[in-house]
Amino acid sequence: MSAQQKETRLIVRLLGTDLDGTKHVPYALAKIYGVGINFGYAVARAVGIDPMTRLGQLTDQQLALLEDAITNPANYGIPTWMWNRRRDPVTGKDTHLVGAELNLTMREDIEREKKIKSWRGVRHMLGLKVRGQRTRTTGRKGGPVGVARKATK
Repeated sequence: MSAQQKETRLIVRLLGTDLDGTKHVPYALAKIYGVGINFGYAVARAVGIDPMTRLGQLTDQQLALLEDAITNPANYGIPTWMWNRRRDPVTGKDTHLVGAELNLTMREDIEREKKIKSWRGVRHMLGLKVRGQRTRTTGRKGGPVGVARKATK
């Protein structure tokens, strides 16, 4: 591709996810599991890419930089409070997980909670709300609940 000819790629593959190349960088990156819009802005600025450029207009080197910044945010000066796994219960370190790795880690956390029979673990086992929400009227599973109508003749 020449410098004058800026052709936008419609689909960009990044971290095992197909992303929309017509969207701005942070919004396109937010489609990766474990990356939000604010983290996408931080990554784009840390790498030196204008957040308002379209993802499909970036070069392969810039895409590689974005991928590296998402997987290793400490190397690019992104603060730890933006990471999604601070003080890991097993290792005690701050990390940022994306994709299937994040999904697997969350599943392991829930299984650990169930195993030690903590309050959250018991709620998970019973299929009830975990974070203190009310359950009197919401979160019901199954068919409609209420007063049954009489059959009309």
